[in-house]
Amino acid sequence: MKKLFSILLLLLPFLSTQSQPHSEGGYFEIQNDCFWNTVEGKPIYSQGGGIFLFPNPTTGEPTYYWYGNHYKEAELYRDNPRQKYQRNTFVSVSCYASKDMVNWHELPDVLTAAEATGGSRWGGWLGRLGVGYLKSIKKYVLVMQHNNSVLFCTSDSPEGPFKKYRNMDMRSYCGTPNTGDQTLFIDPDTQIPYLVYSNAQGRNRTYISEIGVDAQTDSITLLTCHQVFKGASREGNCMFKYKGKYYLYASNIYGWDCSFAYYLVSDNIYGPYLPENEMLVTKGSEADFAHVTQTGFFANLQGKDGKELVMYYGDRWADFANNGLGYNQVLPMSFEADGTPIFNSMTAWQLNPATLDWRVSPKNNYVKNFSFEADRRLIPEPVKPRQDVLTGWTTTYLKGSPVGNDYDNGIKLNKNNSEADQQHVVGKMSLLITDQVPFKREVSQTIKPEPYISFPNGNYRLSFKLKNQGKLSNVKVLVKTGGKTITHNCPTQEIDWHSETFNVKVSGNQATIIFHVEGEAQAECRIDDVEMIAI
Repeated sequence: MKKLFSILLLLLPFLSTQSQPHSEGGYFEIQNDCFWNTVEGKPIYSQGGGIFLFPNPTTGEPTYYWYGNHYKEAELYRDNPRQKYQRNTFVSVSCYASKDMVNWHELPDVLTAAEATGGSRWGGWLGRLGVGYLKSIKKYVLVMQHNNSVLFCTSDSPEGPFKKYRNMDMRSYCGTPNTGDQTLFIDPDTQIPYLVYSNAQGRNRTYISEIGVDAQTDSITLLTCHQVFKGASREGNCMFKYKGKYYLYASNIYGWDCSFAYYLVSDNIYGPYLPENEMLVTKGSEADFAHVTQTGFFANLQGKDGKELVMYYGDRWADFANNGLGYNQVLPMSFEADGTPIFNSMTAWQLNPATLDWRVSPKNNYVKNFSFEADRRLIPEPVKPRQDVLTGWTTTYLKGSPVGNDYDNGIKLNKNNSEADQQHVVGKMSLLITDQVPFKREVSQTIKPEPYISFPNGNYRLSFKLKNQGKLSNVKVLVKTGGKTITHNCPTQEIDWHSETFNVKVSGNQATIIFHVEGEAQAECRIDDVEMIAI
């Protein structure tokens, strides 16, 4: 078989959708923070799944198959992204096909709810699936979570239909009936499929098991079980291989919300992974909590002359967290000379599939945590973990009360958006500038080149949404660039959400955006959806 590009992915749709990607000099546009469609314009409903390269059963041509969970709530949130849903209703395992991993065509569902659950009216939780190929029996095997077990299904074709094979109790592997989280990883050199998973209670241990056929019983099962991590609780367990090294990834246990991207590295798939039991935070994921995602899956693309490209597929469970648009965010990884991974957070970038080269798109928004969704809760927040500042932003107190440790009654740096607010802005959170006494405050972010993301000089359009309440005396935006300061004055009267836009000429490859607000006690200025895009 050809190499399987282990692209495990979770994606769901948005209010505005991505137009069909087009090629410019061999580069295709990849747009994050939106919902995706097929070539025919149909919504893509694929969450908690994966993309693998298998031969087309009719033509034999190598074809990418994207398998994922279709939840009813994904449809509802796409149609009205203004609330989160408390339950998940499994519809099917969807399947899409592509020759280039960019343009997708819808295929019939490969697994129905009735087949997966035995006809149960409500099958409970089904998710976190992947598909591998077992050469010894010429079967495709689909592995996914199902309530208190792991479900195995098989098919003779990558296009299905898959039939239920059995439910496996995982207690002899990880000590709990089901996994805490899981993905399917295929070693690009051996083509062997592995299950990467955590224990369900505590999720503080990570395991890797080979998927195969037991020689004694001829049954499809997990042939091995190796504990490769024991430490802080982690979920979103996934991995990739790059330049011969295995990278084990996970996120913090924040429910449906986003997290830093944590990792360990090993020369062997079963470890030891270093630093031992102490996961590191991936550089570049700190300023916006991995582009407002949990770790989802990775793709390792291999080209000519040993060139490799690793692509990060982050879960944004927006239908259950109401934390923005688009259910999966796709980003290229970079690596330093010693193998240290770098997370490149962008709203838009371009990929050349033929050469595996990538570049920043002219449509990229350079502001990090631009919709203030990375912070998940009201800040300051005393638990899990304690957080006293907005992610990616700096608050300067010129007059009034700085943030203290009165978490219940003190001032907050952000505010929950109501459903009415979300008629105008995206997501559940917005920046809040207020105080219990007369105040003068600034909230700022400096944009500058990153190791693998340039910030060119030139003309940009800065835009944001603003809402005022109470007595404000001064609301303005300052942009400092190239030794100059550009000032844009905003309304001070009470006003509902509206857009503010002005142009900025960046020089010196750096710009500092400063929101400056002065007001009386209890007055509020709220800001959301900040964008700085080249024009």
